[in-house]
Amino acid sequence: MPHPVQRRWYPIVLAVVALVLMPLSVLLLSWQVVDTQIWAHLWQTQMARLIGNTLTLVLGVSVGVTLLGVSLAWLTSLCEFPGRRWLDWALMLPFAIPAYVLAFVFVGLLDFAGPVQTLLREWFGSGVRLPRVRSTGGVIIVLVLVFYPYVYLLARTAFLAQGKGLMEAARVLGQTPWQAFWHVALPMARPAIGAGLALAIMETLADFGAVSVFNFDTFTTAIYKTWYSFYSLSSATQLASLLLLAVALVLYGERRARGAARPTNERARGQALYHLRGWKALAASAWCSLVLACAFVIPVLQLLAWFWQRGRFDLDERYAGLILHTLYLGAMAALITVSVALLLAFARRQAPTRAVRAGVAFGNLGYALPGSVLAVAIMLAFSFLDRELVIPLSSALGGAGKPLLMGSLAALLVAYLIRFLAVAYGPLETSLARIRPSLPEASRSLGVGGLGLFLRVYLPLLLPGTLSAALLVFVDVLKEMPATLLMRPFGWDTLAVRVFEMTSEGEWARASLPALTLVAVGLLPVILLIRRSARRFG
Repeated sequence: MPHPVQRRWYPIVLAVVALVLMPLSVLLLSWQVVDTQIWAHLWQTQMARLIGNTLTLVLGVSVGVTLLGVSLAWLTSLCEFPGRRWLDWALMLPFAIPAYVLAFVFVGLLDFAGPVQTLLREWFGSGVRLPRVRSTGGVIIVLVLVFYPYVYLLARTAFLAQGKGLMEAARVLGQTPWQAFWHVALPMARPAIGAGLALAIMETLADFGAVSVFNFDTFTTAIYKTWYSFYSLSSATQLASLLLLAVALVLYGERRARGAARPTNERARGQALYHLRGWKALAASAWCSLVLACAFVIPVLQLLAWFWQRGRFDLDERYAGLILHTLYLGAMAALITVSVALLLAFARRQAPTRAVRAGVAFGNLGYALPGSVLAVAIMLAFSFLDRELVIPLSSALGGAGKPLLMGSLAALLVAYLIRFLAVAYGPLETSLARIRPSLPEASRSLGVGGLGLFLRVYLPLLLPGTLSAALLVFVDVLKEMPATLLMRPFGWDTLAVRVFEMTSEGEWARASLPALTLVAVGLLPVILLIRRSARRFG
């Protein structure tokens, strides 16, 4: 039986679980009534293409991020070559670029009327044409360049944590460096690679902005079109439930693939094992530099060029309003999400019962819900509450009898809370675990308890983790597009929405200003990530 003090945390955990259950239950209940006309139209005209495109995209991105992430992690963690020390951290910089930003930069650069093909025609004649960038291969390449850091970061950490004893033992047994990597290092890093791959696949399934730029129909674009073209929120919710099923299968597959693998107990290694020379060293430097150039350097330079040509003229009062809306949403979402995550972390520490542990784990599952799925589920739930509760209650009290929840700022903040709660919980839980139980016990013995204990003991020690969690949530909210686009109140445009509007009209240069702002803000958590990595393996 849990202690009475522990039971005080149950309502908080239960409330978070209910919040996460709300969109899930809405998705399941949406199948009670099916609009046969809309589904017949979707099945006859789009469903085969949606399924085929989504599967092709997932398969292509999976292969691409695995090859790219593992090869780069192997080179920067196991080998020594010119430029390795700065490429080691520079290859994390593409984390700062949202997928939809890299997508419109690639289209603007490589399209038929773009600067690259125009220059080629001037040099080699009008008959020279590159393959169509608005193609399946084009969108796969863009998403691979955006999402490979998930695999790279986790694989690199796994390779560095393996130490050098096992690899040297493999060399003693006659294994070549390639054989030692293939038979020893890679199998041991498989759980980390699988976790990074699962994150990349979930981001691919949830992506809306990049596939919209490429006019590549997937389930996320179908959800948006069903909502805004057919005006059928229930059909959009049913499509979202199918997308959620795909995400659940990815998570289940990652869990099964991870198996019972255990981390190595060797000491982490900070130096490279293999010193490449000659053409091998040049090839390693060229490969890493090429990926960095395509994923970060060239896109940022092109954004700066577009900004100077046209984007700088959009620095007006309207842009100031976009900045204020974006910062306000990010700050509010960060404050609410970090506060709830902090309560969950304390509940997990103060009441480590099976029920609380299970509730906290369930509450963190919201990160697996794509933004478009959350948007349609929450809007359907709030529409029901408006219709059945808010409007009748307002009319009975003599009010206007208008819906208050549907299309409100509160609905959008709830979506952010569910989506990014796990992002905030991780740093807070880690920081709280570092506080020895003897510190609060000593404070209580000195008569300091309750709020005073939190303010004098916990808060100063938790401040670095709290700031990290708030920064991560803040940046994720700024870059989030599907939920913001679908749920924002009237007149509440943000930088991400502005990018979508400009790219929908082919105004690449005018989209450069909000895109550069998002990239600059996105560099903050990347710098934080690089510093943590340097401290861990330096």
